[in-house]
Amino acid sequence: MGRFVEGADRSQLTLLPECLEDWVSEDNAVHVIDAFVEALDLHGMGFERVIAKETGRPSYHPAVLLKLYIYGYLNRVQSSRRLEREACRNIEVMWLIGRLAPDHKTIADFRKDNGAAIRKVCAKFVALCRQMGLLQTPSVAIDGSKFKAVNNRDRNFTHAKMARRMAQIEESVGRYLRQLDSADRQEPSEAISIKTTRIKEKIARLQQEMSRLEVLDAQMRNTPDQQISLTDPDARSMATSGRGSG
Repeated sequence: MGRFVEGADRSQLTLLPECLEDWVSEDNAVHVIDAFVEALDLHGMGFERVIAKETGRPSYHPAVLLKLYIYGYLNRVQSSRRLEREACRNIEVMWLIGRLAPDHKTIADFRKDNGAAIRKVCAKFVALCRQMGLLQTPSVAIDGSKFKAVNNRDRNFTHAKMARRMAQIEESVGRYLRQLDSADRQEPSEAISIKTTRIKEKIARLQQEMSRLEVLDAQMRNTPDQQISLTDPDARSMATSGRGSG
């Protein structure tokens, strides 16, 4: 091919096989998914078949299929058949689930049998990513007025606010699962372009952040007015004359 850059010979053997770890960078989102799922109590959250039976054919651990579903949720892979293909060709997925290749029926049955638990996990995952600043949010500029506050609204927590946020997230996850059911019946186009979010060096904080959120929720529930502010403990959320503002 002259002076062009040439590719490797497909039949060339290598002395030392390449490691999957070398193909997945440290800031890849799959590290977050892996650490998050490993920290969950799947049995306590209602997942089936967490404890393997002593007899019969071995099955896939729920953590493996849950990691695959969360990856598909983040990357808009909306059918069990596409998840099956990704497990066989996608380096990130191979790293995430240890080169296992569950078939599409196994993947679909896992969603059907654990729908409620999957919604809870996805809602918790989205809330955690928002709390850690891993998800991008839009900016809104307001001209003509200045607002001064001691405590930021996002650092104030009430029982109703947290319940409302979780309900919105669970509704979004439920809508996504319905899209998965529809995609299983009607295969999507292969031309869909997937672009993953770049994750910076925050993997080590995952375990500590989950524990901190649990402690924060317990502190909020123990306050007399069911409200807690992180910047200024004396600050409280109050409604104003503007609709939906405070």
